[in-house]
Amino acid sequence: MKRFLLMSLLALAFGAQAKLPAPAPMDDAAKAKAEEAKAKAAHAAKVDGYKLCKSMDTAVAHYVKTAGAKATKASDKAPACVDPGPFIGAPTAVPAAPAAAPAKKS
Repeated sequence: MKRFLLMSLLALAFGAQAKLPAPAPMDDAAKAKAEEAKAKAAHAAKVDGYKLCKSMDTAVAHYVKTAGAKATKASDKAPACVDPGPFIGAPTAVPAAPAAAPAKKS
């Protein structure tokens, strides 16, 4: 029974390593969408870091308040939390409308 399980496990492990086809080339719209998603993810990481910094400041303030004289002032050396602001995506290129041809006079 153990041999059967071992052999089936090995067969699954080697079978799962099949070569995947190469990804299709991306067009300009897909590249722009991927860059936008990348920028949004980077901004979300900055916002998460800001929220974490604010919560740590709140926890330190509470500790200093409750600990009294035992608290040290090591938090003065920490950098201030910087709000990343709202997400501003890259401006999308709006195709220019063709200029209207002047009407011909007969």
